[in-house]
Amino acid sequence: MSRQVRVAVFRPDDERIGDAVELLSSLGADPVPDPMLAVEATGRTPEDAPYVILTSKTGVELAAERGWKPAPETTLAAIGPATAEAAREVGWEVDLVPKEYTSAGLVEALEGHIEGVRVEVARSDHGSDVLTDGLRAAGGDVHETVLYRLVRPESAGHSTERAAEGELEAAAFTSSLTVEHFLEAAAERGIEEAARKGLSSAVVGAIGDPTRETAESHGITVDVVPGEATFESLATAVVERAAPSYHE
Repeated sequence: MSRQVRVAVFRPDDERIGDAVELLSSLGADPVPDPMLAVEATGRTPEDAPYVILTSKTGVELAAERGWKPAPETTLAAIGPATAEAAREVGWEVDLVPKEYTSAGLVEALEGHIEGVRVEVARSDHGSDVLTDGLRAAGGDVHETVLYRLVRPESAGHSTERAAEGELEAAAFTSSLTVEHFLEAAAERGIEEAARKGLSSAVVGAIGDPTRETAESHGITVDVVPGEATFESLATAVVERAAPSYHE
């Protein structure tokens, strides 16, 4: 007999939350979808530069919708396979995807190539300083364009109540902001400490080390960080940890 595994998932309220629910269901889990992010476009597009970095599928889609495309001589870098796939779907050639799908991975991939060179970073308003600081340390002339803002939807937070009641076996955090928004939603309900306690008895997954560090800085113990920073890897690792088969 398999253990019931209710997994809170916080992907944005678009096709990503639907895909997450489908994936978790296919893994035998009971998804608890609670989108913690909503996108507000700024209307801006990336500036042309010898190197342009895109850090999300959302950024690609917003730039493409406004008619932007990389110049033929531009080296286009994507932070990971999902971003790269989105770029290829709109007809752009992706020149670089780092081995490690993180800001630090991008910096490592570009070190030695960008000294004195203009580097455009196009992303959300909550992008990590690890990327821009690291590129500057590598000698790059870095410019950042905010393509969109990430806000907490008004409806977000029912998963915090489930956590406070001990009704979650797992939670899958996909960014530092999802951690912060989860705790903000709990605080608004007056159940922040109860929700944090509920997570302490659940399996908590973080998509990468920056998300893990944020969670731990807020007193949330992280049990799982997948080797690959993708939602599929995160979901699989969380469910495997939370739902070992057992026999009565």
